[in-house]
Amino acid sequence: MLQSPSGGAGHGAAVTDSGLMSIGTVLNVLRDEFPEVTISKIRFLEAEGLIEPQRTPSGYRKFSTEDVERLGHVLRMQRDHYLPLKVIREHLDAMARGEAVQLPVVGRQRDGETVLEPLETPTAARIGRAELISAAEIEERDLQEWESYGLIAPLEDGVYDAESVTVASLVAELGRFGIEPRHLRVMKAAADREAGLVDQVVAPLKRHRNPQTRAHAEARTKELAVLTVKLHAALVQTALGVRLP
Repeated sequence: MLQSPSGGAGHGAAVTDSGLMSIGTVLNVLRDEFPEVTISKIRFLEAEGLIEPQRTPSGYRKFSTEDVERLGHVLRMQRDHYLPLKVIREHLDAMARGEAVQLPVVGRQRDGETVLEPLETPTAARIGRAELISAAEIEERDLQEWESYGLIAPLEDGVYDAESVTVASLVAELGRFGIEPRHLRVMKAAADREAGLVDQVVAPLKRHRNPQTRAHAEARTKELAVLTVKLHAALVQTALGVRLP
């Protein structure tokens, strides 16, 4: 019988003759140690490059025992060490190369005891106004117009999130098809509503007194963002009756 990453037996879910498991089987195996894990969580970790399950000709995921063990490592490092996915990925890559690596020590002393805390979240990449205009290959007047419609906005210190380059490039590309900035306000409003929904879901985690729960807030936000974007894309494709590659 397949052993779960924690060493306990799985739920007796069948393994295929090839030794590969469906995502439902993997979920049952992992839930012994990680009762809160979900299929969407597994898919999110795949999207982030932490695992690479095989695919059947019809597109179904098939996981090997090594994939399940790797998932267990990832979930354990998130739960026990509060590590961001980037650090976890680097750690697993080093292990795959056969390097002896030690997990970062994260914590501080309180009343003589070490209290684990999440790693400090890295500052988001930022870009200046001139750099944004140059990187997106637009004019100053373009940026001014898009800002007037709320499509792009500087941060409090006057610089921009690096993702603004992507936004600016897409707005410019849509403009070549005759779609003007004023037409895009509905997209911006929809994006704001979707972001508000995600914030509403993760807000209790961010305010929680337990540092472990707060540490999961960022990972949960990213997971929900990936799912929201995928759903939005699927709904647009369905409405237009097209299938994107």
